[in-house]
Amino acid sequence: MKKTEISRKDFIRMSGLGLAGAAFASGLLSGAEAFAAEAGSKGGKGCLLKNVRLETGFVYEEGEVVHTKTELFCVEIKDGNISRISANKPNAANAVDAKGWLMLPAFRDMHIHLDKTFYGGPWQAARRGPGGVKGMIALEQKILPEMLKTSTYRAEKLIELLQSKGTSFARSHVNIEPTSKLQSLNNLFKALENRKSTFGAELVAFPQHGVFYTDSVPWLKEAAKMDIGFIGGVDPYSIDGAIEKTIDFTVQLALDNKKGIDIHLHESEESGLKTVEYLIKKVMENPALQHKTFLSHCFVLGRIDKVKQEQMAEQLGAAGIGIVSTIPFGSLVMPIPTLYKHNVTVMTGNDSIVDHWSTFGSGSVLEKANLMAQLYGYSTEFLLSRSLKLATGNVLPLDEKGVQQWPKAGDAADMVLIDASCSAEAVSRVSPVRSLISKGQIVY
Repeated sequence: MKKTEISRKDFIRMSGLGLAGAAFASGLLSGAEAFAAEAGSKGGKGCLLKNVRLETGFVYEEGEVVHTKTELFCVEIKDGNISRISANKPNAANAVDAKGWLMLPAFRDMHIHLDKTFYGGPWQAARRGPGGVKGMIALEQKILPEMLKTSTYRAEKLIELLQSKGTSFARSHVNIEPTSKLQSLNNLFKALENRKSTFGAELVAFPQHGVFYTDSVPWLKEAAKMDIGFIGGVDPYSIDGAIEKTIDFTVQLALDNKKGIDIHLHESEESGLKTVEYLIKKVMENPALQHKTFLSHCFVLGRIDKVKQEQMAEQLGAAGIGIVSTIPFGSLVMPIPTLYKHNVTVMTGNDSIVDHWSTFGSGSVLEKANLMAQLYGYSTEFLLSRSLKLATGNVLPLDEKGVQQWPKAGDAADMVLIDASCSAEAVSRVSPVRSLISKGQIVY
């Protein structure tokens, strides 16, 4: 007899434990799909998970962490939050079986461009014309009108990819310039509205074509009044030809509208260093921007000598300016351990995923944590476990001494179930994501 074909979404909509069991037995669903179907049938605004693996502490030998202890628990979810964590009840008939998978905080992609992607459409490789970044600006001015026709749909497809990799939240830069005006932003608003029950986001008004180079000023001022969290920027010297003028405008616009700042800085020579130093100065003069200001990429930190790296990291930490790095490798290695040493907030994101800038984004920030661990030799149980914070937005199950700090009753029910024994293994092996729970709902 021919096997009946059924999509995952159709299956979950149909729900019903009897159907879940029959479909699983017939081979229609994997373990993860059966989990989602079972959860859908028992969910609603509340759900009880059993056989949830949580980290409970470290095992030491001669003062070194050699293993991570875990135990199985029941985790109760209600109204989008974790309402209770209790001893495991493997025979509880009213609970969804988490199958011993490891529960970790949901991942956060803190630098991505949801508004302009080829993902969800035909394959296209990256395009590189002459003229560097200004050449790419000219290319964007040509192709953006056509891309905007499908940008809402493709943003939603990209969100689905992120969710499949365990991400429930993103900081997305969105083009604000004379070609797109506010259309790219409004199209992304629609995509996020369609996904608001299962995906969270904060937006950066991003003058990709320069603040003054293409006169994005009026559009940035309009965007700043809208539902965005940050004022962005890009290479003030090489694009606008004026570090102080561009930074002054960005800082004032952020202050006037009570926004944060997140500036792309690719410049790696003297102009890059001067931009960092001037931004530090402006933030120190305006304490309201401390811990709300970020430099994305900031490649110049990887080009200066170690003494200067220490100085800049100390100043960034004192100013409360964070670094959002995509973890470059090859000839450029960022001084992330030095940034951590000086309490600089470090985050990561996929940046481009199949667009005209790059095609190598996988959608996984766990992969970024793995890459960081490889680059800096974080191969021990302890250092691998610490590396997870790059994927989770600096939330870890265990603190430095191995005391459990996540999850707790009252925490948001944003978590992933991973096929791994502990955080260290999840990072080292980029272990597969089996399910994403976002805002209390099982969405993958």
